[in-house]
Amino acid sequence: MSQPDPQAHPVPQHVHQAQLQVAAAIEKAEGKPVDLLKAPWADVEKSVVKVLGGPFQVNNPEHQTVALGVAGAFAMRLIMEHQAFWFPNRDSPEGATLGFPEAIIMLSPFGAAMDALSQAKLGRLEDLASDIRRSLGQARFGTNPAQALGGQAQKLTPVDYQRLFDPGFLQFVVVDAKKATTTLETKPDVLARDVRNALNRAQDLPQEARQQFEGQIVQSLQRLDPSKSLIEQAERAPRLAELMVHLFATVNGTGSAPEDFWHDIVLPLLFIGTPTSFPPLDEEELELYRQGADPLPLFVDVVPHAHPAPDEGLLGAFEMGEIGLLHPGFARVGALRLIRIDATRIKPILAGFDANKLGATIKGFGDAVAKAAGKPANDTPQGKEMLHASLTLLSDLQRGVATGQGELCLRRLTEAEAASERALGAVRKGLQGSLIIT
Repeated sequence: MSQPDPQAHPVPQHVHQAQLQVAAAIEKAEGKPVDLLKAPWADVEKSVVKVLGGPFQVNNPEHQTVALGVAGAFAMRLIMEHQAFWFPNRDSPEGATLGFPEAIIMLSPFGAAMDALSQAKLGRLEDLASDIRRSLGQARFGTNPAQALGGQAQKLTPVDYQRLFDPGFLQFVVVDAKKATTTLETKPDVLARDVRNALNRAQDLPQEARQQFEGQIVQSLQRLDPSKSLIEQAERAPRLAELMVHLFATVNGTGSAPEDFWHDIVLPLLFIGTPTSFPPLDEEELELYRQGADPLPLFVDVVPHAHPAPDEGLLGAFEMGEIGLLHPGFARVGALRLIRIDATRIKPILAGFDANKLGATIKGFGDAVAKAAGKPANDTPQGKEMLHASLTLLSDLQRGVATGQGELCLRRLTEAEAASERALGAVRKGLQGSLIIT
């Protein structure tokens, strides 16, 4: 095994630190170092038991740190053997997941370590490694799944995995609560029939997308227990339940954008409003502008809010008490990607939003900064695109809330899911003849 390039396979810092802590604790307990990357797991387990001081306790924070350290070592072994890599994944307890370049295989090393430690059988990690080894061997002699990404047999990268699996994009949707409840309380075979019929009616849906819906959505519904409603099986298929709500019950919504863009730019613009004067910039901020910084981030950074926003909470915009479940059955799901938002507080703020006025205000701010900096305005295509996207998203949100057609919800989705929204719209149009949503 060759040592991995740390630049090519960056390890999440908290995982790396936990691994170092565990290695140090084992060395102290044993009186000598133990190589976590080469020692048999049975030997590692004997040392870990000494560090734990007894049976592994799932809810003990110190024991969780040990599990995270073991997870880091397990991941590093897979990186060394298979060139695996970490990629950001908000669904994962450790905030990142391990992916493999030669086949679409996702692994949570922390989850694997927690399971093995809970059963007092760290040797299960070697069993899991053998399963991965077998799957990768089959992939090498079969069709490379990477072909599905672009028609070429190329190795998968962390960017590919993040696009497919990390729910780093957000959109606000307005959901008809009655249709959502009806959908969730319907048997999956009925939903599968309606989706298949919608696919047949969706004239402008590309054949590739049609096949993908049939293979991934319809067949997934058919694999569920036909005697139970969809919401009764939400723990087993949470993403499928949320997608069915979006497909059958969404009546309005915004476009999707990266979470950071909503948090850092879009929603702050809503709370800042349209001031008639601006605070002076200090020399450091002016120098940033002289070096090419766009006025929009500077505007968000230095102009105070006209409307109060939560210091903590979701996206710096919603109090925790404003977040809820769309259906009580979702309480059994650990990591939801579809949550209800109480729009009462932001509704009047949105009502006063004026995209044209805000655009003019930001232009005025840019002119003022340019004058203070002694430099022409920084009108870049990227800056114009960012401003246009911000104003469009806020206009979409304003329209959705103003209609009063249903519950405002926040939906997390992957970049790949965001790219499929047009296809979802075509299927939703085909669903207009469904017995469920009429």
